[in-house]
Amino acid sequence: MTTANKINHTLAYKHYVEDQYFQEEQEKIFAKQWIFVGHASQVAKVGDFFTFEIANESIIISKDKEEKINAFYNVCPHRGTRVEKGKSGNKKVFICSYHGWTFKLDGSVNRAPNFDKESLGNHNCMTHINIEVFQSLIFINLDPNATPFQEEYKELVDSLKQYTFFDSLKSLRVTERVIDANWKAVVDNYLECDHCKIAHPAFAKTFDMENYNIDTFDRFTCQYSEMKQGDATDPAFFYWVWPNLMISVYPGEEGNITTSQILPIAPNKSLAIYSYFFSTDEITPKQQELIEFVDQVRSEDFELVELLQTGFHTRAFDKGIYSPTEHGLKEFHRQYRETMDLPGQ
Repeated sequence: MTTANKINHTLAYKHYVEDQYFQEEQEKIFAKQWIFVGHASQVAKVGDFFTFEIANESIIISKDKEEKINAFYNVCPHRGTRVEKGKSGNKKVFICSYHGWTFKLDGSVNRAPNFDKESLGNHNCMTHINIEVFQSLIFINLDPNATPFQEEYKELVDSLKQYTFFDSLKSLRVTERVIDANWKAVVDNYLECDHCKIAHPAFAKTFDMENYNIDTFDRFTCQYSEMKQGDATDPAFFYWVWPNLMISVYPGEEGNITTSQILPIAPNKSLAIYSYFFSTDEITPKQQELIEFVDQVRSEDFELVELLQTGFHTRAFDKGIYSPTEHGLKEFHRQYRETMDLPGQ
């Protein structure tokens, strides 16, 4: 076998730039897979809600009077108008501003002017969406026939059960950033650390890059290493969860997590939502130090992936190659090819 035949190639660059694949991803991935939308602390009280957009759909996540967390399409069943315009808040009812229909916190019709509610049939409620809450992490799936989250992500569930502090956390800071790069380019960058010594000097000084581990599992990976600087009793575990979620877990004395949601906007544009979850009511100096450290690494990555995106249009090559240590990247691409029904390479 020649050396050329031994080379494993990455996804073709066309998957990062062509609208055809971007649109197909909306249907095969983001409308069919379990997607992380937030934390239970964001709907802590009855009437709390937030909205979320995925696969060209607006979703409402709310807590009803029975203290159940619901997910339903943000669409009035009367004529299809978007009901809730806000990003978050607390309400007794949701009101459609077009014809005045109102909806209870579970999405069911409260009042429908000019209609007998008994005659509405399946239009008597905003359409519900599959939702599961695990360790206070909220996941939704637009596919009504989806396999339950804890069944489909059994290995991840088993791994995260060791972190018993997730339920005590609350969201203390959320930042958003539009990145001029395909969502997969951002995930690719996260799933390898070959670039860390060059691009992330503070990260490379903190963690032992010579013994940096990226373990792969079914539908997720986990990165970790020994600390070179800082408190060795405060380890960090960096999870990637198929398809677009990153969870950084810091299970030290003050256990906390940060989440990164990478949402597709266009073939060459993504929205990154970064959330910081702590058990305190206010951010402490130590927590602020962690936030600044994480933000610095992310800022360095923004520059890298936006530069990377400019190269995907090249005539020089139609795909890249994997290094021997990029098995996290290979696992992501394997899952992508399988979900998108692409031929093996």
